[in-house]
Amino acid sequence: MKISDILEEKLVINNLQGSTKEDIINGLVEIVGQSPKVLDKEKVRTAIFDREKIMSTGVGNGFAIPHGKTDAVADIVAAFGITAEPIPYQSLDEKPVRLVFMLVGKDNLVGPHIKLLSRISRLMNKEEFRNKLLETKSSQEIIATFKQEEANYSEM
Repeated sequence: MKISDILEEKLVINNLQGSTKEDIINGLVEIVGQSPKVLDKEKVRTAIFDREKIMSTGVGNGFAIPHGKTDAVADIVAAFGITAEPIPYQSLDEKPVRLVFMLVGKDNLVGPHIKLLSRISRLMNKEEFRNKLLETKSSQEIIATFKQEEANYSEM
């Protein structure tokens, strides 16, 4: 499964508003809640924040990947946002975040969830790719950027 296969235009935003980590996560929960795959938005919110309590999902280099597994989704669903301003996120490198990829997996689909987390991390570790995303102006451009980058990986 490719990242671009699970990203939908209506679940991607290039001007995500908020000034705190909680604002950003709640904003993406609201966005992902628009998907018909989400059966219970509040359970999704709880799963994401419960995972965040274990360890910050701010992985560094201005990127965070809040994620969780729950029975409140019918299938894997994702949302992606670029914040208007850098947001303090308790990241591992202690730097603020602008790129946020939320992934919500079905609690009994652990394998695909972990594979997608790995693929997202691999892409987002590339500075050139992160910079391209920051230059995008629309959700269509964001999805096209993911598709273009995934085309460079034969194993994806």
